[in-house]
Parts: sequence; structure tokens; C-alpha cells
Amino acid sequence: MKKDDKSSWIVGGCSLIGIGVGFIFLTTNVFYFIASILVGIGLGLLIASFISKKKEC
Repeated sequence: MKKDDKSSWIVGGCSLIGIGVGFIFLTTNVFYFIASILVGIGLGLLIASFISKKKEC
């Protein structure tokens, strides 16, 4: 049976949320746009690591 790994879905989803929030801040400063994308990726990686640790237990 194929093991479903949803960590890439979580990272991608949080990245899209970061891009969406970044478009709001794009009118003020481009660095806020880049920062929100990086925060989205980091948050997705953090959530994915917690979920993978929870599945191991």
C-alpha cells in the first residue's frame, strides 16, 4: 500500500497563504512581500515536521 505523505501539501499551502498575504503588503513595500513568502514556507515546514513526528509516535 502506498504511503501518503502530505508534508509537501502543507508546505505548498502555507506558501500560497504567504503569497496571498504578501500581495496585500506589496503596495507598501516589496520586502514585506518577500518576507511573507518566507514566513509561509517556514511555517509550512514547521507544521510538516510536527505532523511527521506525531505520526511516528
